[in-house]
Amino acid sequence: MPREPSAEGGEARDVPEIVHSVRRADLKAVGDVRRSLRELMRHRCRADATEVAELLITELVTNALVHTEQGAEVCASIDEARLRVEVRDYAARRPRPYVPSADDGTHGRGLVLVQALADDWGVDALAPGAGKVVWFELDA
Repeated sequence: MPREPSAEGGEARDVPEIVHSVRRADLKAVGDVRRSLRELMRHRCRADATEVAELLITELVTNALVHTEQGAEVCASIDEARLRVEVRDYAARRPRPYVPSADDGTHGRGLVLVQALADDWGVDALAPGAGKVVWFELDA
């Protein structure tokens, strides 16, 4: 569990977190990630924040598994004020939110949901060949 320095500069404190490795195309693992996030947030966050976080982590993990050739690494942590979720995949291509047409069915809405519901979000490129991290934050 990571340790974060205290605001007073004193002893470090534990930061609750989850970490999951998800194998390529293992869409069944998305439910396990969602359940772990729900347990992490239980007693630490508002119920509505938990529901939003579950939706958004589902979208990011599913995107990583559907749109890349390898698995994903998922990390979520909570401090006193914020939840941060990071999904790392191994593809360099940056995702872009777009509004899908009516013909797209239910596909293509994931990043639009993240953009609309997260308090902050972004994409961080990693070293060449190392992929990227798509992340979001919610006020806890």
